[in-house]
This record gives sequence, structure tokens and C-alpha cells, in this order.
Amino acid sequence: MPSAKILEQKKQIVADLAARLKESCSGVVVEYKGINVADDTKLRKELREAGVEYTVVKNTLLSRAAKEAGIEGLDPVLEGTTALATSKEDYAAAARILSKYAETSKTFKTKAGFVEGKALDVNGVKELAELPSKEVLVARALGGLNAPISGFVTVLNGTLKGLVVALNAIAEKQSA
Repeated sequence: MPSAKILEQKKQIVADLAARLKESCSGVVVEYKGINVADDTKLRKELREAGVEYTVVKNTLLSRAAKEAGIEGLDPVLEGTTALATSKEDYAAAARILSKYAETSKTFKTKAGFVEGKALDVNGVKELAELPSKEVLVARALGGLNAPISGFVTVLNGTLKGLVVALNAIAEKQSA
């Protein structure tokens, strides 16, 4: 039986983890088995630069924190070595970085994920990873809004050019 002090520490870890899950817009659960120190350091640096928080967690603590945060469906994958990557701003950053690394590794695997409190399976994480970045999506949306305006300006330019040509022809005809 664990001591009261250890139980309090674990309760605090679960509470902190649950708060982190609630604050995050998305997250990915991975099996980190087989990663060497150099690759782990490189991966953690890339995640940190993207604004993703990455930590190794105990399965039982993550299970309890997920239940406390209202995320159902992660329990079946919580076995073996587990790490959690969460992002507060970019929905696809963690999934994109970890999926890219998992493709090159034989032992590192994505297990599951979540978006806005809803659990995702491995295929859902892969789909999330394929989404373009926020900047690209904003640029596409603005380009879509800009296209009709550009077309309208082109039509107006063509109409004005035609009017100028017609007036010029009339002026030359009258002067002749």
C-alpha cells in the first residue's frame, strides 16, 4: 500500500495531466519504444519549436486524467511504453511531427490521439497529420475570397478598355 505522500503526489500528477488535456486542442499518444537518445533529443526539439508539449507518462495516470478530462476511448491503447504530445494552438502539429517520425522508425508507433476532447484512432491521427498547417489553410481561404474580386476587377478592366477603344475609334472617325 503506497504511503499518503505518494498518493497525494500521484493525485497531483493526474490533476495536472487532466488540466493539460483540457487546455489542449489536440494530442497524440505514442509508443516510444526503440528510440535512441539522439533521435529523442531531435524529436523533442522539433516538437518544442512547434509549440507541442511532449512527456513520457504512466498508463494508469493518463487513463485517470483522460477520464477526468472527459476523453473516452484511450484506455484500450494504454499499455507498454507511452508518451503524450499535446498542443494548445496547432491542431495538426503533434500528429504531423510524430507520424513523420513513426514512418521512419520500426518500433516507434502512434497509438491514438484526440481533438477537442474526442478520441481518435491511429487512422484519425494519420488524417490529422495530413492536414496542412494553419498558415497554409488561412492563405487558401484568403485566396478563395480574393479570386472573385480579382475576376471582377479583370472584367471591369476589360469593359473600360473596350469603352476607351470604342471612343477612340469614334473620335478618329469624326476627325477624318
